Amino acid sequence: MTKKPWISLSGIGLFAVLLLTVAPLVLSDHWLNNLGKYCCWAIAAVGIGLAWGRGGMLVMGQGVFFALGAYAMAMHLTLETAGDRVPGFMVLYDPLAPLPMFWEPFRSAGFTLAAIVLLPVVVAGILGYALFKRRVKGAYFAILTQALAVALATLISSTIRETGGDTGLSDFKYFFGFVLNDPANRLMVYLIVAALLIVCLLVVWQFYRSRFGELLIATRDAEERVRFLGYDPANVKLVAFVVSALMASIGGAMFVPIVGIITPAEIGAAASILMIAGVALGGRASLFGPALGAIAVGWGQSSLGSTWPDGWTYILGLLFIVVILFLPNGLSSLPARFMRRARPKPPEPPAPAIAAVELEEVRS
Repeated sequence: MTKKPWISLSGIGLFAVLLLTVAPLVLSDHWLNNLGKYCCWAIAAVGIGLAWGRGGMLVMGQGVFFALGAYAMAMHLTLETAGDRVPGFMVLYDPLAPLPMFWEPFRSAGFTLAAIVLLPVVVAGILGYALFKRRVKGAYFAILTQALAVALATLISSTIRETGGDTGLSDFKYFFGFVLNDPANRLMVYLIVAALLIVCLLVVWQFYRSRFGELLIATRDAEERVRFLGYDPANVKLVAFVVSALMASIGGAMFVPIVGIITPAEIGAAASILMIAGVALGGRASLFGPALGAIAVGWGQSSLGSTWPDGWTYILGLLFIVVILFLPNGLSSLPARFMRRARPKPPEPPAPAIAAVELEEVRS
C-alpha cells in the first residue's frame, strides 16, 4: 500500500478523535448541537464530492434525497410522540379524519430505517438509469435535478394535512424510545451523527483508492474512451449517484432529531445550492474538502446568518465566486500549493551536459 492512502486514513482517524472525543469535552450543549447539524450537511456533502468531484455530475437536487430520509424519520418520530393518537397538526385541519395510510407503516422503527436506506436507492436508481442511459449530463443534468428538488418542496408545501406544509414537522419528544430533552440522549444522537460521518468518509476513501474510483475519474475526464474500452459509463455514474443519494438521505434522517424540525425550506433549491457551495468551498475532488466545506458554511450560516442575514447571502456568493475563479479545487488545495512553492527547485544542469545527453541518445 502506498503512503498516500495511509495519510488519508490517518486524517480520518484524527477527524474522528476531534468529533467524537474533543468536541463533546470543549463545546457547550448549544454548539455541540450545532456541530451535529453541520455534520448532517457534511454527510450529504461527502456524497456530493463523490458524484461531482470524482464523477463530474453536478447534483444540484440532493435536497430530494435529503427530504426522503428527513421526512421518513420525522414521520416516525411524530407518530412515536403522538402514541396511538393522530398527530396534532392533522387534528387542527380535520379532527375526525383518520391517519393517512402511507403514515401507518412508519410506526415501525424497522420499516423507518429500511425506508431511509431503500427509498433513496430506488429513486436514485430509477432516475439515474433513465438519465445516464440517455446520456443526459452537464448543465441539463444539473437543471433537471434542481427542478426535482423545487417540485418536491412545492408538493410538500401544498400537502398541509399530510406533511405539515410550510410549517413542517416538529415537536419531537422521543428518538426510538429515548427522551430527546435529556442531555445524555442528545449527546448520544450527536455521537451517532459524528460516527456516521466518519463511516461515510471511510466508504468514500475506499471508493477513491479502488478500481471503481479510477474508472469514475476516467468517466469524468474521457467518457467516450471508457466506452471504447468496453465499460458502460452510465453504470459507473449510476453507482456514484446512488451512493451520494444514500448519504444525503442518512444526513437528512439525522438532521431531524438534531434540529427538531424539518420544513420544505430545508430541502428545496436554496438548501441544495448551499450544499453545493460547501463542497465547492472545501474542494469537491478531495476527501476531506466537502465535509470541511459543509461544516464551514454551516458555521457561517449560524454565526453570520443570525446577526446579518442579508449580508451573509452576499458573503457566501462572493466567496463561492472567488473560490471558483482562483481556487477551482477548493480550499483543500492550498496546502499542496504552499508546499510546491516552498519546495526548492532542483538546479538545472549546465548546457554542455544537456547537449552531451542528447548526443548520447541520438547515437544509441
